[in-house]
Amino acid sequence: MYNKLICITSRNLCGGGFIQRVRDILDMGIPVILREKDMTEKEYFKLLNEIDRQDITAHSFPDAARSFGCRKIHLPLPLLERADISGFELVGSSTHCAQQAKRAAELGASYITAGHIFNTECKKGLEPHGPELLTEISRLVNIPVYALGGISPLNAAQCTAAGAYGVCAMSGFMKCRDLCAYIEGYKHILG
Repeated sequence: MYNKLICITSRNLCGGGFIQRVRDILDMGIPVILREKDMTEKEYFKLLNEIDRQDITAHSFPDAARSFGCRKIHLPLPLLERADISGFELVGSSTHCAQQAKRAAELGASYITAGHIFNTECKKGLEPHGPELLTEISRLVNIPVYALGGISPLNAAQCTAAGAYGVCAMSGFMKCRDLCAYIEGYKHILG
């Protein structure tokens, strides 16, 4: 069963205590995609070992994920097109249009993220796609679609109303002072 809320990491947004923050989020039952795009595979493998949680979803480095014992991987579409995903029980892919979403599903993705939906600091200056993208994609694929980009408890309902199965959040998870309160803000919206 899929969770309706997923955390995507960014240690640069978190400041201190990143490893403990990730462990705490996992302990609260929220899936975590360890998306540290600026790392080499060797650095990433070291971070996986520091976090020391095999229930995390690795990102971009299938070999490091396998070596560590991760059973879940999330890959940008260009990596999914050439990666060996055998042995992973859950495979996610990042998409930005309906054509990419369809391709990810054809390649064996278990779920996709679609974005960016709303304005976000991560994509500063780029026009968001809006919830309409979620409607278009959810009609095209038969796997869960997660909204990504500028998601908060204030707009998550727009995403699910547009057809998203759930949402992904980064900044809120990384910056909030009270994880329990932050997660609770989604619960009444996402169920």
